[in-house]
Amino acid sequence: MAGKFSLNNFFGMSEEPDESYYEEPTAQTAATSERGKKVVPINGSRQNEMSKISLFEPRLYSDVKEIAAQLLNNRAIIVNFTQMDNDAAKRVVDFLNGTVYAVDGAIERVGDQIFLCTPHNYEVTGNLSANLTKEQDNL
Repeated sequence: MAGKFSLNNFFGMSEEPDESYYEEPTAQTAATSERGKKVVPINGSRQNEMSKISLFEPRLYSDVKEIAAQLLNNRAIIVNFTQMDNDAAKRVVDFLNGTVYAVDGAIERVGDQIFLCTPHNYEVTGNLSANLTKEQDNL
């Protein structure tokens, strides 16, 4: 049993590197690696998704949870309090003030019992309060 023993020979590999061993990546491998990437920018917004404004007309204080959830999902909301009594509406506005503060947004009165709540990525321009007082004076 005279012969040269090496691990490469034992496992069926020759001493010289085989050039045909390396394979080019296929289209399926490239597609799999693209699908596996789940990197999303933290501060970036979804470019394919349209901005939405939700309209609410709460009747009970418990409706505030659904309204706040919309704000937390970066949606602007318009809340009409004409169907609520004044005490419950004040409590809802207080809750929404806290939610708006948490998302670094804003809340503005746009009507007698209508409020606009926006998250940080919305900008509201104009002055409605001057127009509202003019309309109330004419009535």
